[in-house]
Amino acid sequence: MSSRFTTPRDLYFGPGSISYLKELKGHKAIVVVGGGSLKKSGYLDKILGYLAEAKLETKVIDGIEPDPSVESVLNGAKIMREFGPDWIIGVGGGSPIDAAKAMWVFYEYPDTKFEDILNPFTIPPLRTKARLVGIGTTSGTASEVTACSVITDYKTGIKYPLADFQFNPDIAIVDPELTYSLPGNMIAFTGVDALTHAIEAYVAKGRSPFSDAPGLMAIEMIFGNLERSYKGDLEARNNMHYAQCLAGLSFTNALVGIAHSMAHKVGAIWKVPHGCANAIFLPNVILYNSKDPVSLTRFANIARHLRLTGFTDQALCDSLVQAIRDLNRKVNIPYTLKDFGVQEPDFRANLSLVTERALADICTFFNPREIDQEKMERLFWCMYLGTDCFF
Repeated sequence: MSSRFTTPRDLYFGPGSISYLKELKGHKAIVVVGGGSLKKSGYLDKILGYLAEAKLETKVIDGIEPDPSVESVLNGAKIMREFGPDWIIGVGGGSPIDAAKAMWVFYEYPDTKFEDILNPFTIPPLRTKARLVGIGTTSGTASEVTACSVITDYKTGIKYPLADFQFNPDIAIVDPELTYSLPGNMIAFTGVDALTHAIEAYVAKGRSPFSDAPGLMAIEMIFGNLERSYKGDLEARNNMHYAQCLAGLSFTNALVGIAHSMAHKVGAIWKVPHGCANAIFLPNVILYNSKDPVSLTRFANIARHLRLTGFTDQALCDSLVQAIRDLNRKVNIPYTLKDFGVQEPDFRANLSLVTERALADICTFFNPREIDQEKMERLFWCMYLGTDCFF
């Protein structure tokens, strides 16, 4: 059986690479953005200026939430149908790009319902009306190169990770200048989110040599640059922006595992930022998955790649877990959900629901080791209390 490795058709990178927008050929472009930070920084005006040079009529859809909602997606698609763009440009962290991807579906297929696309690889063929450009402004989600879109139904409190290679942007722009004004906590959260992408992809069921290569490079670059990027070093910030993109190329093809399943659901219930949740969960998820012999060997290989110490695969895996915890500490990420501020009565009251939803998340299917309700609840307790997973 053949496998697949998919990337954007073109990827432009380097400081100032958003200037490629003036080369776009077409008639109309819709730009999808989040809050006011892009406007305050002057980059939205710069983007619109480049599109004007390309002689494209433009319209902006702004105000996309940090966790884009079904309502925002459907409203945006309605605006697109009225305007008729042949380019859709998602600019921001993962959220505006994710929203742009989902809007794209309902723009091209107005009769489609949200429920129709919840299962993986159920997106109808796109590019009948428009093509997509992804421009990342944070160094974490890599939504500008992925086949994923995470949309939240606020009526039910469920985050839905949508996945289909139709979502891969036609053009990705990886311009690190867009990250220079980010606050430290966002640098930290998005950086460890990218690390989680790369490590989970390296052991996920969908992995291949083609996903392993960018994933390992991303892991090495993140360990070598995240702390310095957090402290404001611009060279390190450039490297982090490239590293998160490499991690994205890895995980969009290999998929991820239960750290992401759990983070999706914790974000919806307790409002833990996605990258922060992944940072808290990753060490114990590695310990849990290391009971799978093949995964243990692969975790040990990551540790060897990072030149960590250990004479056995288990010792190397333990060194990797400790290295991640040390990195989290250096960039001031909470150690546990309790440290983040989740209150124990609230944790107890919602644990069963969060676990049930995490088990149903598509990322759980690609985790290398099977898990059930009882084990996942125990794992959540480890992450709440700060104890190691030994089961």
